[in-house]
Amino acid sequence: MNYLRKLFAIWAGKTAIILSKLLGKKGSSGPGNIALKIYPNLLKDLSSKVKKEIIIVCGTNGKTTTNNMLYNLLTSSGYSVVCNRVGANMLDGIVTAFVDAASLLGNLNADYGCIEADEASAVKIFDHLTPQKIVITNLFRDQLDRYGEIDITIKLLNQALEKVPDATLVLNGDDPLTARFGYNNHRQCYYFGIDQNSEINLNETKEGRFCTFCGQELKYNYYHYSQLGDFFCPSCGFKRPVLDFKAFDVHLQDGLQFEVAYDCTTASFNLNYKGFYNIYNILASMCVAALLGIKVQEINNIFSQYKPQIGRMESFYLGKPVIFNLSKNPAGFNQAISTVLQDPRKKDIMVIINDNAQDGKDISWIWDVDFERLVVPSIQSYIASGIRKEDVAVRFKYAGIQKGDVTVADDIRSAIIDLINRSGEVCYILVNYTALFNTQNILKSLEKTKEY
Repeated sequence: MNYLRKLFAIWAGKTAIILSKLLGKKGSSGPGNIALKIYPNLLKDLSSKVKKEIIIVCGTNGKTTTNNMLYNLLTSSGYSVVCNRVGANMLDGIVTAFVDAASLLGNLNADYGCIEADEASAVKIFDHLTPQKIVITNLFRDQLDRYGEIDITIKLLNQALEKVPDATLVLNGDDPLTARFGYNNHRQCYYFGIDQNSEINLNETKEGRFCTFCGQELKYNYYHYSQLGDFFCPSCGFKRPVLDFKAFDVHLQDGLQFEVAYDCTTASFNLNYKGFYNIYNILASMCVAALLGIKVQEINNIFSQYKPQIGRMESFYLGKPVIFNLSKNPAGFNQAISTVLQDPRKKDIMVIINDNAQDGKDISWIWDVDFERLVVPSIQSYIASGIRKEDVAVRFKYAGIQKGDVTVADDIRSAIIDLINRSGEVCYILVNYTALFNTQNILKSLEKTKEY
């Protein structure tokens, strides 16, 4: 009986995936919801068929990029992998990925599961599958009306980790809120980080300003951004752990150049990526791949061919370069701004902010974004769009951006055409979550039809 329910659930899920795509939708979560209603043990059943390991990637920023980098490392090394590549990271989205990978007879031929998981949903997800490795990229404030303050997210992750006591942790050692999960416990942990003073001096709000063990304010030998850096607590002794995978000799002038040291080995990376923060994504995926036995030479070659995912400093050419980035919280936006400012060309900027349920209704976080840094001669004009375009325009005003330099736009397509016809050499479009796919579709359409 269960076997028939399982087959019916898979068939229904696969049919829903096909219908969703025919209707122009992603089909990344709804099919999993349907399949689970038919057979609630479907994910537990299918995940148990993964031959080697299931790796979970969670954290506030970078989990989609890290997960997809790891997926590329594994598949390029000849392994078959189940992966929720489009970033549908709650239970239904993960079920959809497994349904899509399963055969019509209910079999699953996969060496690894490479799964991005929403950190607040991990408690529920771990009732359905058991990971062997868990990566935590970082923890920042995000969607306050959904997650609440950061201590709630930490509590939920603690509860999730208690369900998988044998899982190995791969943690961002530069983040005190992430490194804490490996502190004073008997679990096997590996840490990655950037082992040099990057000399990035940002006036940012630190999410993890106080020690989560004793409450004392943390001190830093140096920090990179937000709360990430070489931290220590002067009271209880909590400090940045010894890094197992560490980047150093970092240069950002033309892409990313850096060295990585691990296990008495040093490797050089010269990659055409944008954004200092991407070094953390590279380190996290490299750490897991190396632990799984992939040679560092292969890792370097695979990374050199990796293309950014949807809205991760994704490039389009519309008569001039247009660079498109998802930035959904203060830490992400501030890093995107840093990347914009590293580009010496004359620029025009568009910021699109929505407040749909998936974004979080509370957008007060935009006041923690350092938009003041965008007041530079190389940025010539600014467009505010999206559902909360007026809020963005007000934030621009208080950042010191002149009113005459700001356009408030209702229609995103028309605004993009306006943006690319301005005098800058390059355009940057920064969006939050529910603006992501619509904006990408517009950019793809304009690139194809050349209507601009």
